[in-house]
Amino acid sequence: MSSLNPRDDATRIALDSIDDGSCIEVEAMLDGEAESVVLHRDGDAVRAWRNLCPHAGRRLDWAPGRFLRSKTGELVCAAHGASFSLHDGECVAGPCRGESLRAVTVQVVDGAIVIGGSTGRPEAAVRTAD
Repeated sequence: MSSLNPRDDATRIALDSIDDGSCIEVEAMLDGEAESVVLHRDGDAVRAWRNLCPHAGRRLDWAPGRFLRSKTGELVCAAHGASFSLHDGECVAGPCRGESLRAVTVQVVDGAIVIGGSTGRPEAAVRTAD
């Protein structure tokens, strides 16, 4: 779903369009540019990062919107095997250990995930509306 405010460059999609525990790829406007973003849903919380590995700048997905997960649940870069925590985006194993994915501003408001826009500084954690 596109922004309900034409002056706001945020991208909105329905929370229930993402299976709990899964990762999806969406295109969102970030800093005036269309960017690939990884969304991870954990219950009513959502975390988001740019779909770029800090190791070599390659996309994380092995095919558009298709992500690898480790046996312990981390997001795995398809190019070189770096593993990233889905809690904070930090690389916990692989060639860029200790580096992190670039977080994207994301909120859940009235059952919609709001990505980017003028919602504040980028961060991975979601603030859910009461």
